[in-house]
This record gives sequence, structure tokens and C-alpha cells, in this order.
Amino acid sequence: MKSQSRFTILCILTALVFATNAFADSDEKLDHDYSILSVFVQPSISFISFTEREYFQNAIDTIYYGFRESAINSAESLNVAKQDFQKVNFCFPVTAGIQWQFLQDHFLSAGIGFIYDNESVVLTDRNSSTHSYEYTLQGIPLFLEYRFALPKNFITLSTGGLFSIAVRWYWVLPGTEIYTTWGYLGAKTPLFGAGFGASVGYLFASWRNFKLYGDIGFNSISVKSNKKFSDIVPGGPDEKAKWNLGGILLQIRGTFGFWNKPRPKDDDDDDDDDNPSLRKKRILNKLRSIKDSAKKDTMNTADSAGVDFVSANVADSVKATSASVDSVSAADADTAKAIAADSAKATVADSAKVDSSTVKNSIAADSAKVKPDTANAPPQPANKPEDAASVKQPEKQPEQPAQSAPAENVKSKGD
Repeated sequence: MKSQSRFTILCILTALVFATNAFADSDEKLDHDYSILSVFVQPSISFISFTEREYFQNAIDTIYYGFRESAINSAESLNVAKQDFQKVNFCFPVTAGIQWQFLQDHFLSAGIGFIYDNESVVLTDRNSSTHSYEYTLQGIPLFLEYRFALPKNFITLSTGGLFSIAVRWYWVLPGTEIYTTWGYLGAKTPLFGAGFGASVGYLFASWRNFKLYGDIGFNSISVKSNKKFSDIVPGGPDEKAKWNLGGILLQIRGTFGFWNKPRPKDDDDDDDDDNPSLRKKRILNKLRSIKDSAKKDTMNTADSAGVDFVSANVADSVKATSASVDSVSAADADTAKAIAADSAKATVADSAKVDSSTVKNSIAADSAKVKPDTANAPPQPANKPEDAASVKQPEKQPEQPAQSAPAENVKSKGD
């Protein structure tokens, strides 16, 4: 019955993974976690390294053989039966806490967890009466965690994503204990901690401020007690008890950011953000394309509209280059300005060449027009007097309109 319940929980966790993948936004680039402060819940599957389980199995075997020996006949011997404890302590710890991103892709977390693993068996005596025996491992670990993301150019998948490595340091709080059918012992709570842990995670789903990480790792939580195992299990050792609550972990961490940084609008091409040479190359390519387009516009304008528009196109190209510099981030401002200055100089030089070539073409065209007119003109005699019409006459003053005489002084021709 207990194994069926564990299998059901495992199926639920597996279904949760597939469901979150289905509902995740596949179009969103999982390049960074932009939360500053977030809370998280982390269900896990843990295989606890509890080697002291053999003490409890030995106690069950001893009780079983006692029942067999107490049987009077073979019929009573057939009634005697037992179950064995599982050879692997398999449980589902749950942790929760708060996460702070103090630098890009660097996180500090504090959390508290709960570990609970109950193992029980049933024995039947010669009279068919049942007897239940059990032991329970319980732990309340407190931990601090540092998580940092690996750069995408170092390790990545084809679909993008965020790989991260986490290291933890554990303390144990009161409530960390073992209680059994035969007794109870509590654990010490040392001030300087009880163990460590490490894991590798992958951000595999994201929806708005909600993120899902999948982790696999190992932890070691060493626990000690002032009591002995012989106090809680028959035949246990008489030395002070110590055990380990750590082991292999498979974790799913769901985080919700309630304080987030604004996400960049053009963060799709941030593969080269950590590489200065690639970033500089990208800026050069952008400015060169702007320079080429400005140069082409200048040449076309000079050919179609004449020399008067060249200077205006030069100014426009310089403005376009300066605008491209303004769009570059502050970290690349010096590089972009130097490139912009070179681009502006080259554009002015090209425009000057266009200017001089256009002037030369215009002068040549005027000379070509003048030469045919001179060749077709009739020869003039050497001593021929100038025509009266060709002699320049002094300019005449415009005639003033005559003033009209009064009506009574005007006489008709008949008078």
C-alpha cells in the first residue's frame, strides 16, 4: 500500500513537469532571470543515505525468528510471516524560501525544508496476530544557497536557456529526530552547520514572472545525538547515534518574482554581450551599413539634382551616423564615436569628389556648346564700318505722357 502511494506521488511530479513544459511560453527566450526578489517552492525526490537502517532490519529479523521458535507445531509455523524494510530510503522533501539576485545571473537564497521518511513493516505471530514496527526519519534543515548562471557561450542547448550551478550550506533546527516503535532520539543543532550540498539546474520553463528550474544534485546533512541507537532499537550499538539525512536529489524549483528588473526590448541578440570583440564587430557592421547607404544616397542625389544638394546629403549622412552612435549602449560609446568620425570623414571626402567631378562635367558641357556656335559664325571683314543699327545708341529716356489740356482750351478742327 505504501509503495503504491509513493508511485502515485512520483507520477504526479512527472505529470507536473510535462504540464509546465506544455504551458510554458515557447517563443520566449530563456536567457536570463530578471527577478530581483522572488519566492520559491521546491518539491524534491530524495534517496537518503541512511546506512543505519540495518539496525532496524536486524531487530525485525530477531523478532521474526522468535515467533518461529515459539510455534508449537507446523501449522503455527506457517502462520508466522514478516515484511522487510525497504533497502532504499525514498522520500519527498519540500523546501521554500526567498531568492535575491544581487548581480546579473548571481543569486543568494535562504530557505527551510522538511524531510519526512516513514518506514513500517507488519509481522504475524503463530496465532495469526499482527504486530506493526516502524521508524521515522524527520529533518528540518535551514540552508543558505549561492547560485550562479553559466554564460550561454560556455554551455547551452539549441533552444536556449539558463544553466546554473548552486552550492548550499545546511543547519538543522529542533524537530530533527528519529522516533521508532521502541523509542525516540533528538538531534543536536550545531551552530556552524551540519552539511553542504551542490546541484546543477536548468531553467526549462518561463511564463511572465514565473520560472521553473530542474535540478539534480547531492547533499550531505550529518546529524548527531546525545542518545544511543540502543535506546530506540533492540540490539542497536551503544555508542552515540549519528546518521545522515542527505543523498541524491532531483528537484523542481518554481520561483515567482514579485520585484523584477525591466526586461530589454532588444534582448534577442544578446549572445555576444559577454564578448567585447563580438560586440565591437556588431557595432562596426551596423555603422558600415549606415555609411554605405548614406554614400549611395549622396551619389544618386548628386547625379540627379546637381552639386547644390551634395552638402545637404553629407549633413544627413553625418546625422544618421551620429544617431546610430546614440543608439549604442554607454559601454560602447567611445568605440562607436571613433567609427562614426571615420565614417563622416569618408562621406565628406566622397562628396567632395562628387562635387569636383560634377563641376568639371558642367564646365566641359558649356565649352562644348560654345565651340559649335563660334565655328558656324560668318567671318567679319577687317575694316568694315559698323552698321548704324549695330552702333550702340545712348539709352533714351522714357517719354512722359502728355498732360491733357482743359476742355475749354481745346479747339476742334472746324473752329
